Amino acid sequence: MDYISIAEAAEKWGITRRRVQVLCAQDRIPGLTKFGKAWAIPRDAEKPADARKVKSKFLTY
Repeated sequence: MDYISIAEAAEKWGITRRRVQVLCAQDRIPGLTKFGKAWAIPRDAEKPADARKVKSKFLTY
């Protein structure tokens, strides 16, 4: 399996490196592996959905 770094994942997904680190720490990326202190993200991994966003059926604009 081919892996990419946190910096490469951040560029690919259009988010910050810190956000990718948080996703790794929360184990939200499928197939994630840790080699020593470095995270290895599968090249074909999809960006996880943002769990910080809340959808409410009661909000109306």
